[in-house]
Amino acid sequence: MRTVIIPTDFSETADNAIRYAVELFKYEKSRFVIMNAFADDVYENTMEMDREFFEEYKQKSEAAIERALQKVIAQMLELSPNPKHTYEYVAKFGSLVDEVNDLANTSNADIIVMGTKGKTNKDDITFGSQTLQVIKYVSCPVLAVPVGFHGYPPENILFPTNYMLPFNRRELKLINTIAKRFVTRVHFLHISEAEQLSHRQQDNKALAGCCFEDVKISYIKTPGKDITAAVNKTLKDSVIDMLVMVNHRHSYLENLLYRSAIEKIGLEIEIPFLVLQNLPR
Repeated sequence: MRTVIIPTDFSETADNAIRYAVELFKYEKSRFVIMNAFADDVYENTMEMDREFFEEYKQKSEAAIERALQKVIAQMLELSPNPKHTYEYVAKFGSLVDEVNDLANTSNADIIVMGTKGKTNKDDITFGSQTLQVIKYVSCPVLAVPVGFHGYPPENILFPTNYMLPFNRRELKLINTIAKRFVTRVHFLHISEAEQLSHRQQDNKALAGCCFEDVKISYIKTPGKDITAAVNKTLKDSVIDMLVMVNHRHSYLENLLYRSAIEKIGLEIEIPFLVLQNLPR
């Protein structure tokens, strides 16, 4: 059974991510865990409150969050009364990134699905701060879904890679399953000025190809050094429904994610963005 964690702040962006996840895994036997971490909101609203009243406020907040989560589950059941799906909810008094990471580890989650932005939904940023923190620090694949995106099922997946790092077989299997169910084509995009692949790159490319069974694959080679520009151009010139990239120590994506001004990330992402975490779990 596939375990899908969906953090929610009850915004329209979060609701849209839930709808997308339910549709994306409609053919899979899946366990959806809807969760909310509410410590930040409690602390923010009780800065001048006595400890006695703080504890009371915390308990009332947890009860309110649980009622809201139950309502989300009810809406999901109405949206998708799928016998292959089970739904659970979790309210946690803690920070989102810590609670999501703990839940992903204890439940051996396959993927986290969330909106690219939360309630603020600022137009001038690529990711909201909470989504960015989860992508950076949680050792589980994260699928970030833009608000208002309704283009499913995915017909074309773009996967930029330099083939320098070995792929995680479990994560490739996740993509393979999605692609196989929806007859999706996976496009590997290699951006480099080198004419030939090294032996390491050849082996990693072969491994990637072997992990995709009964799935159409294409290999695109684009000369150049500017990865961001090449990815943006491919997204504009082609019909792509999902972008996949790998986050790894010293990788291109990690360098982008750890910039102080993340709003200058440069990637123009208007489609679901799946970040693979090629990290120990």
